[in-house]
Amino acid sequence: MKKHRIFTTAFSSVYPHYITKAEKKGRTKEEVDTIIRWLTGYDQESLQEHLDKKTDFETFFEEAPQINPNVSKIKGVICGYRVEEIEDELMQKIRYLDKLIDELARGKKMEKILRE
Repeated sequence: MKKHRIFTTAFSSVYPHYITKAEKKGRTKEEVDTIIRWLTGYDQESLQEHLDKKTDFETFFEEAPQINPNVSKIKGVICGYRVEEIEDELMQKIRYLDKLIDELARGKKMEKILRE
């Protein structure tokens, strides 16, 4: 079975779009980074290393230190799919990130986004 194109796409090529989406709505790059670190367990230094190495999404999530145990609290629709029902584990992680960035851009408070 052929891999979905996003799996082999460099995370660093999509990352600026996350920032642009957030900044258009008055949010910050730091908040985007906080969300990514919360979801994946990376620290800022290792996140930056992956951006610099142009790591693809598959490797980025495979090497993530720890996917946050609260991801099961992320619910809702992104790109026409309910994130909690996506069967492909990697695609689900990517869509979790998309959903969190969407929530940030919609003005949700960080405590709610990070499921605190």
